[in-house]
Amino acid sequence: RFGLTKGPLLAMCALALAVSAFGQGTNTIPESEYADAAPPPVRAMSKEERSQLASETGVKDRTKLALELMNTRLTRAEEFNAKGDFTQMYNELGGFHALIDDTLDFLYGNSKSRDSVLNNFKRLEIGLRAFGPRIGLIRREIPVEYDPYLKSLIRYLRDARTKAVEPLFADTVVPSRQT
Repeated sequence: RFGLTKGPLLAMCALALAVSAFGQGTNTIPESEYADAAPPPVRAMSKEERSQLASETGVKDRTKLALELMNTRLTRAEEFNAKGDFTQMYNELGGFHALIDDTLDFLYGNSKSRDSVLNNFKRLEIGLRAFGPRIGLIRREIPVEYDPYLKSLIRYLRDARTKAVEPLFADTVVPSRQT
């Protein structure tokens, strides 16, 4: 009597698992949905930003200034998004992206003076941490044609944070033990 009820019950469980596994396929959005996607914005800093960064000689001051400029760009992008001016918002995010690139290049280029640069890699990672949720909020409110770039910018921001942390764990920081 017990054996007759187990068979159909097991078959139903197996069927339920198969259906749920089939429905979990990839979460990729078909390319046809992004066929009308806006091209990515130009990653360029303004001349004013470039000259401000060039005038800072210290690694610490330059990193702090870069984070302030990134914050300014992101704040303006949020304002343009609230006004519905998505083209200007997009341009501000392109400048934000350029500032991240420039700051990482600067810190990696000045890795000769290890101690001060390591502290600034940490400073940069902590600063970048706050930008992700803000970009996520912008992404929720934009038209679909701007979504692919914002999605890639969030991914890039995560990768930039990883690049900023990597030097802190290199072999030159904590040398491996020689036996």
